[in-house]
Amino acid sequence: MITPLDIQNKEFKKSFKGYNIRSVDEFLDEIIEDYEKVYKENIELKDRVNMLADQIRQYNTLEETLKNTLIVAQTTADEITSSARQKSENIIEDAEIQRQRLLNLAREEVRSIKNEYESFKKEIFIFKTRYKSFIEAQLMSIEEFYEDIGRKEVKLEEDGEIETEEDVDNIDDLGA
Repeated sequence: MITPLDIQNKEFKKSFKGYNIRSVDEFLDEIIEDYEKVYKENIELKDRVNMLADQIRQYNTLEETLKNTLIVAQTTADEITSSARQKSENIIEDAEIQRQRLLNLAREEVRSIKNEYESFKKEIFIFKTRYKSFIEAQLMSIEEFYEDIGRKEVKLEEDGEIETEEDVDNIDDLGA
């Protein structure tokens, strides 16, 4: 490509009947000036095209990165969702197992309490029966004692005196 400097340094051969040198030089100067503007503008436009092409490449790279990032984010979100579902299912399953275990423990404790209750009822019945027997034995013993005293009093009234020391001890035991 011809540069503005090439145009400026171009020398033409002179001929006898040639063009007017001054008008050719003036015209060439105008061409150089316009060509120089076009040449600079062309360079600027090429630079701008290159810069824009670089930006487009950057945007394309960024777009590709964003696509990949979105894919990774979507995959990660899917994995997290799946993991969360699995964990929630595990938690529910563990809770169900623990509920069943606690229910079984509670049932076992109820059975144990019922057995203990039945055992206490039996013990109370046995205690009441023994206590009743004891009380009845004591009542019989007291009745016999009073009968003995009654017999001895009758005898004392008949005799008028206490016969043995044992009789005195028995009389003393009446108050205690």
